[in-house]
Amino acid sequence: MKSIFITFDISHKETIIEMLEHNNCRGFSFFDHMQGRGSKKGEPHYGSHAWPSMCGSIIAIVEDKSVDNILADIKNIDEETPQLGLRAFVWDIEKSY
Repeated sequence: MKSIFITFDISHKETIIEMLEHNNCRGFSFFDHMQGRGSKKGEPHYGSHAWPSMCGSIIAIVEDKSVDNILADIKNIDEETPQLGLRAFVWDIEKSY
């Protein structure tokens, strides 16, 4: 099993959820209205007057075989609107209950 942590501009929320459903990922946790900024060239998402956009994140636990398809879909979404910011990180799940 793998954990995929996806961070995104809040405008991507429905697209990301639909993409996960398309990849048969039923279970996930969504974190709404987060603040942050990308490490490369993305604009800050602080929800302030100067930087009004917000970001969200989703963490999903998936089968190993699903990871590559999900990452490819995330990359495609990001390439359509690179200025918004979208990243995914994958960790091994050693144990679960």
